[in-house]
Amino acid sequence: MTAATDAPTDAGPPPALHRDRRFRTFWISETISHFGDRISELALPLIAVTLLTATPVQVSVLTALIWLPNLLGLFLGAWVDQRTHKRRLLIIADLIRAAVLLSLPVAYLFDAITLTQLYLVALLTGFGAVLFAMARQAFFVGLVPRSAYVDANSKMSMSRSLSFIAGPAVGGGLVQALSAPIAIVVDAVSFLGSALLLSRIPVTEPPPPPRRTSTLGLVREGLVLVLRHPVLRAALGCTSTVNFFTFIAGALLVLYASRELDLSAGAIGIALGFGALGGFAGAALAPRVSRAIGLGRTAMIGAVLFPAPLALTALVSGPTWTKVAMLAAIELVSSVGVMLMDVNLNALLIAVTPDDALGRRAGAYSAVNYGIRPLGALVGGALGTTIGLRPTLAIAGLGGVLAVLWLLASPVRHIQTIDAA
Repeated sequence: MTAATDAPTDAGPPPALHRDRRFRTFWISETISHFGDRISELALPLIAVTLLTATPVQVSVLTALIWLPNLLGLFLGAWVDQRTHKRRLLIIADLIRAAVLLSLPVAYLFDAITLTQLYLVALLTGFGAVLFAMARQAFFVGLVPRSAYVDANSKMSMSRSLSFIAGPAVGGGLVQALSAPIAIVVDAVSFLGSALLLSRIPVTEPPPPPRRTSTLGLVREGLVLVLRHPVLRAALGCTSTVNFFTFIAGALLVLYASRELDLSAGAIGIALGFGALGGFAGAALAPRVSRAIGLGRTAMIGAVLFPAPLALTALVSGPTWTKVAMLAAIELVSSVGVMLMDVNLNALLIAVTPDDALGRRAGAYSAVNYGIRPLGALVGGALGTTIGLRPTLAIAGLGGVLAVLWLLASPVRHIQTIDAA
């Protein structure tokens, strides 16, 4: 594939995706699932912190286990590429996560929740998420025309951002009213709803091309593609760097807000929910900004704007309303940045990957990009224990800014449009 040029290519306006019933159903399915996820993201660490009196290291291990299965993406991606029925895999992934999450409220009713069970739930739901992600990109390509990749990613990112706006506030309220384990039922039901909607999408899935090599050979192909392609390599370096540092902060944020800032679950939910307004705005603006200044430049701005505000988390202090307002403002700016980066880079990754290699490319990419997240979480727990939570959060925000250097030193900074890649 050739390097991009600065001149945009006019491919005509993208199709009206909201009028496409198949894409609309897929979009609604993901939206429902995202709203459920926001509850579990708050409830799982709160179960560890409040019911099981977990230490910073134990909370960081919980976060790490959610992302650890991404290391299996190398093999799952190659395996998924050889499967014809990607929709079936998406449904199976949803059902696995629903069943595993329902084990927590059942154990709670019998007063039998343990840290070991919480770790297993994190690990198995993480596996379901990886399986879903590996099959999702091939399914996405079957639903969305190439010219609409950025628009489709923008719409789905807007839904995800809306879930971050309302989800934490609703989740915090549910946790306070029902307890964290019972609130997780909502997330389990959301996965069941997602599976039902996916089963209703009519789709023709062509069989994969004849197998040319072993599974290990396909794994190697995925790694070679990601590491040798200049755009994929730069995007991977950028997202892996920013994820490592932001997960140092993410693993400790709920603990920091709960113990050091002395905020209730409801107050934490309100702060994160209001801050997520930035994600909705960023997702909505991403296509417009990329058309105005170029896809690559927009992604670079996002790569700085996402981690930089997290350093200010270390300065949060004052009365409760001030602490909530400061956290909300930090999350607001950071959420704009992550969407400017994600929407454009995700569309770019799909565009430069051959259709028959989407699974193994996603597997190789996520094995590194997501596999580094547990490491970031564990480093966060270790630093939080040794030097304190505030210095650790400052290091995380400042270190994350280094991610933009990968894009600056690559062809990505010159890419104006998808067709220019």
